[in-house]
Order: sequence, then structure tokens, then C-alpha cells
Amino acid sequence: MHKILLIIQREYFSRVKKKSFLLMTFLVPLFFIALYGGIFYLTKKSFKDAHAHVYILDQQGDFAQHLKSDPNITFTVSDRSLKDLKVQIKDDEQNSSILVIPKDIYQKSAIELISADKANITIQNSIARQLEGIIRLTEYKKLGIDPQVLVSVQPHINVNAKELTEDGQEKNSNTGIAMGIGVGLAVLVYLSLFLYGVQVMRGVIEEKSNRIIEVIISSVKPFQLMMGKIIGIGMVGLTQFLLWILLTGGLIFLATKLLNKEVVEQAAMQQGSSGMAAMNQSADTGLGFGILQHLESVNVTEIVICFFLFFLSGYLLYSAIFAAVGSAVDSETEANQFTMPITMPLLLTYVLSFGVIINDPNGPIATWLSFIPFTSPIAMLVRIPFGVPFWQIAVSLTILIITFLLVTWLAAKIYRVGILIYGKKANFKEIMKWIKY
Repeated sequence: MHKILLIIQREYFSRVKKKSFLLMTFLVPLFFIALYGGIFYLTKKSFKDAHAHVYILDQQGDFAQHLKSDPNITFTVSDRSLKDLKVQIKDDEQNSSILVIPKDIYQKSAIELISADKANITIQNSIARQLEGIIRLTEYKKLGIDPQVLVSVQPHINVNAKELTEDGQEKNSNTGIAMGIGVGLAVLVYLSLFLYGVQVMRGVIEEKSNRIIEVIISSVKPFQLMMGKIIGIGMVGLTQFLLWILLTGGLIFLATKLLNKEVVEQAAMQQGSSGMAAMNQSADTGLGFGILQHLESVNVTEIVICFFLFFLSGYLLYSAIFAAVGSAVDSETEANQFTMPITMPLLLTYVLSFGVIINDPNGPIATWLSFIPFTSPIAMLVRIPFGVPFWQIAVSLTILIITFLLVTWLAAKIYRVGILIYGKKANFKEIMKWIKY
């Protein structure tokens, strides 16, 4: 046990002290926050750049006065000829188009939109919707139907979802937040198991190719070395996760405060003298308050505990397999033939998480995937935000731990033979022989 602790200490501190660990730990949260901020900014800028100036040539005579400008389109009624407008939009630096409304629009239901370049599909759809609305109102009037009556009879239902707890009490249920957490955990666990598992494999291959393993194995048993590497790198992963959670939570909290402040200031400017009331209301119902309110619909404590338990168990399982693969080959190129079959269950569950599991988290497919040890680290974590019976979590975790112990025993048999074999390409048949030694 003492030797395993020394190897764990060696693996842990040798990686934590690296600059790459510090960069990954502190830059990844900043990267994701910057990524989402960049997406928001570029999307907003894209809509601004796509703003169109549309000149209207209304040959029918009744449509131009009903067309309304919006954030995407500015309409301008023109009395110039079509020929002159074509020359103008060619010279315009802004995104300009000509809307030609023919006299027979009621019969043909067709218009012309002339642009210097290809017209934006969003602009086309917006113009079409407005014209369809104008024609619809005209037809209503012909039929003697009051359009205002139709507008007033457009009910909107707000679904206030509730779910029953085990003691029969009602609590808020937000499927959207559960889906978001489930998908987020699926991405995080899939990438982490693959990333840290490959690190174990690379560490074994590196020490084997440098012949360092021959020196180490003279002092410790192969099993002790394998477990020390697996647990040491796993602790690095947990350290990184804890720091990511703290940093990301802090950054999101600050971003939420700044966003709420901007919303409050805009509300105050728009409402003038009632600005103070708007500020007080926004402070109570802002984005941060909404997020906290939605998080109340899920058991955050259960999710966090289960995340660490299933991540750790899944990591130990897959890392034992990756360690065995690393001991059986001399380079990462040779390892490719083994890593694909290993990662296929993870990849399958990861893909199914975005459709099958989140759409039917308590269905037979999702339930069975959460019991199969090679898929449960992802499948169960996707299901937990939707509410999973405790016995299912306990059974899944028990099966996962038992499988880890069995796989570790087999991996150790491969590891003790493979780490001292050089220059011979291993295959599945050869590895089966090592297990029987």
C-alpha cells in the first residue's frame, strides 16, 4: 500500500506542476465563457450586418402603407422608376433591395424582390409574412369578418409543470433545465473519460519506450504500478474538475450580475420616471434569479454526488483497460487498433444522449444503458436530472464497481506481461494468452 501511495504522489504532482495543467485548469473556463460571449456577439452583429433597406414599388397601390419596418428591414416607398432603382441599389454600400408588388398580386400571390446580391432568406421570409398578413386581412373584410375579433381570440397557454415527490408533495418541474444539465454532463463525462484514459495509456507507453519501466518494476509490483498511475491521474482529473466548477461558477455569477445590471439600466431608461420601480422589479426577476429558480426543480446535491461517483468509477474502469492497452503496445499508432473497440460503448451512449435518453429518460433503452457498466457513466448521469429511483442508482453503481474490479484483475494480468515485451506487435489472440499465464 505504501508503494502505491508513493506512485500516486509521483503521478499526481508530476502532472499538477506542469504548465499545461495550469493552463488547462484556468484557461478552459475562460475559453468557454469567451466562446459563448463570442457566439452571442457575432450572432448579434450578423443580424445587424444583414439589415436590409427595401425600396417599395407598389403597382397595386394598397400594400405599401401597411408594410412596417422592423429591426431587420427598413421599408421606403419610392416613386422612382425600376430602372433608376436598379442603378441605385448597385451603387449602395448598404444591403438594398427592390420590392415590386404587381397589380395582380391577389390573383397570382407573387412578388419580385430584386437585390444586388443574393437576397437574405430571413429578409425574404419576413417580407412574405407581412404580405400574407395584409392579404389575409383583406380577405377577412371581404367575408365580413372583423380582424380585431380574430386577433383577440388567440389564447396562449402557459404550462406550469409539477411533479410529485415520494411523500406526495408537489414541486416545480423544469424539463428544459434537466435536459441542459443531462446533455452537459454527457459531454463532460465522455470527453473526460477519453482524455484521462488516454493519458494513462500514453504514460505507460512513454515509460515502456524509454525503458524507465524496467527500473520502476524492480522496486514495485506491476499491479501496484498500474493502480498508482490510474489513481494518481484520476486525482489530477478531480482536482481539475473542482477548480473548473469553482472558476466557472464564479465567472457565470459575475456575468449574470453584469447582464442583469445592463437589463435594469435599459428598463430604467425606457420607463423614465418609473425607472426605479423597473430596477427593483428586474433585480428580483432578473436572469440570475430565473436560473436559481429553475435549478430548484432538480436535486443539485444528488447530481453533484452522483457525478463524482460515476465519473470516478467510470474513469477507473476505462483507465484500467487503457493501461492494459498501453502495456501491450510500443507506440500510440499500434494502440489505435485497440482504442476504437474500447471507446465504442462510450461513443454510442454519447450520441444516444442527445436524442433517445433525454427524450425518454425512464424508457427501456435509457434504463438498460444505465445498468450496462461500459455505458452507465454517461447514461445514468443524463437520466439523474430527470429523477431516477435510488435503487437504480445503487444497482448501477454496484455493477460498475464490480466490473471495475474484474476488469482491473484482467488488466493487471495483461499489464504484468506486456510491460516487459518489446518489438512484438500484440493482437487480441496474443493478449488472451497473457491472461492465461
